[in-house]
Amino acid sequence: MIRPRKMKQIEMTVLARDVDTVIEYLGRNGIMHFSDDAAAIPGDIEEKNAASSGNAVHIRESLDSIAAAAVWLGVRLPAEPGGESTLPTDADDALVNKLCAGVMRLIARENSQNQEKKKLEETLNEAKAFSRLNAPFSDLDQLSYLTLRVGRLDPRRQEELRENLADRAVIIPLDDTGRVLAAASRKGRFALDSALKKTAFAPIAIPEGYKGVPADLLSSLGERLAGVGQELESIEEKRRDFAEEYGDTLIKLHGAYLMSRSVEELKKRLKGTRNVFVIAGWVPADEVAALAAELEKRTGGRTAIRSYNPEEIDDVREGRRKVPVSLKHGAFVKGFEPVVFSYGAPLYGTLDPTPFVAFFFTVLFGIMFGDTGQGLVLFLLGFAAAKTKRLASFKHFATPLKAVGISSMVMGLLNGEFFTNENFFVRPTRAITGFVIKLFGSGAEPPERILQLMPEKGSMTKLFYFFGFTIAVGVLLNSIGLLVNIVNQFSLKKYEKALFAKTGAAGLAFFWYAIFIAVRIITGGAFVRADYLGLLLPAGLIFFGPAIWRLVSRERPVLEHGLLVFIMEGFVEILESASTYISNTVSFLRVGAFALSHAVLSFIVFTLSEMVGKGAAGILFSLVIMIFGNAVIILLEGMIVAIQVVRLQYYEFFSKFFTETGVAFTPFRFRKG
Repeated sequence: MIRPRKMKQIEMTVLARDVDTVIEYLGRNGIMHFSDDAAAIPGDIEEKNAASSGNAVHIRESLDSIAAAAVWLGVRLPAEPGGESTLPTDADDALVNKLCAGVMRLIARENSQNQEKKKLEETLNEAKAFSRLNAPFSDLDQLSYLTLRVGRLDPRRQEELRENLADRAVIIPLDDTGRVLAAASRKGRFALDSALKKTAFAPIAIPEGYKGVPADLLSSLGERLAGVGQELESIEEKRRDFAEEYGDTLIKLHGAYLMSRSVEELKKRLKGTRNVFVIAGWVPADEVAALAAELEKRTGGRTAIRSYNPEEIDDVREGRRKVPVSLKHGAFVKGFEPVVFSYGAPLYGTLDPTPFVAFFFTVLFGIMFGDTGQGLVLFLLGFAAAKTKRLASFKHFATPLKAVGISSMVMGLLNGEFFTNENFFVRPTRAITGFVIKLFGSGAEPPERILQLMPEKGSMTKLFYFFGFTIAVGVLLNSIGLLVNIVNQFSLKKYEKALFAKTGAAGLAFFWYAIFIAVRIITGGAFVRADYLGLLLPAGLIFFGPAIWRLVSRERPVLEHGLLVFIMEGFVEILESASTYISNTVSFLRVGAFALSHAVLSFIVFTLSEMVGKGAAGILFSLVIMIFGNAVIILLEGMIVAIQVVRLQYYEFFSKFFTETGVAFTPFRFRKG
């Protein structure tokens, strides 16, 4: 399409019971660019907002619970809903509660066992430190940082004691008869003694004179520590089983609640009441009928839809609001849309420059980066970006990479290069050119390369022809930019700019006639008197254009800012027109210059590889130079060439007509990728 898609303003009145269904359809299909100013409906808006806030809190809590469970289980959650995600149901709410509660119980057990393990390790280390101390056990309480108590306690009250002491002490059962060892830090001795007293703890007398820490107490601590380790291993095994069994379910639930969150965020922006919502936005005109039919089916005919053409909306007619721009292209042209939108969206109703960008970007890159092997690498990179999941983030570069790869291969065939090797295509080229020469009956010697870029003997003329060709490409691109601007200005009914501006019809006539004179002089002609008229007439229209237009449109005064300002503005406009057209045209010499630099750099790499390629070691060095040299050319020069092509598009092409940017069509959708 040469113009953006036609748009319509859609206004839908939706019952609260159906609004989630409607938004889900819109978000899944990405067909509506929402407006921020739907018509307000009088009613209990506060109640609607309160209900929405309650739902938002529930969704946020569910997402937090799922995220916490996924982190512990090692499940990676996506940043956006899956393609099959649906809004959560009551059954999903129950499932989230069940799964997350199960995970929380395992987390609590793990934390408890880790704390127990830490306390046991500290106690055992302290006890071992004093196990060989030559002092009575009864005196250790005064010598160490530990407080140790050995006695009997009813097994039924041991759990009560653990709960009372929490993390202030460790209780170790020594046998099945109720003997226990209680250990605490020195700071916690009073709390320990108090808790032991409340639970009817009966101390056991240690034999008089017994020195150090009893061995059975150390072994009991070790056994208890080993038991905690086994429990942690059991929890880890349950973690793996849980992740394997419910990991996909958590991902699915996470996608459902992400969708629900997007729906609630959108509903906050909509005007309406507790019972009715108004959804207003822009939809491509060719999708309105399908949208209406689908929503009628999904809501049982309970949705009222009205549509308006842009010219029917006062804000659009008066220029206070811009219609969003949606472009519809095939796979090749669509790949270059980011180049256009990185500069700005075209205005609604104007010409779409993307097809021109796609064509000239591909051609210019190929001219400057002509090598069949290197072009094949770029093509394969584009193919990989389109098909490989690991390169999914580069998918939007896939089409441009494949396009410039093909154009580079074509240029490489013309100049005979394959991974900097200039002799690779010599025989095929001679066969083709020899056949053509015989076909036309010429006795000339078949050339080794169709296009000779290196300034060797006898090739300078061809090189100048090549630079002339790049200038011709510049003239063509500049002319298309001017024509696009003229058509756009007529479409926007800005007739003065379309006719008299330096980028209008007068400027185009001035540019074309100047090129005509230059071509005539280069080909042996001369400057004639009629050329003065050919240049002065369009220049005069640019100079006097504002006054002529005000006179024709009956605007007064004719010289809006006075005679002196009029003369100064006119001269500046003429000088700027001439300098702009000269610089914009000469700028395309860089295309030939970069093509030549690419050929020189390839020649250097190829020559170096040939110089060292003697003997077994030389072949290895030659291979290293070829690989490294080609990698540098592909990465470094490829990037530089791409920047230069973008620069030519921006400054030599877009500057002709991108005087005002529009608004890109950004439909509401759940999945951004």
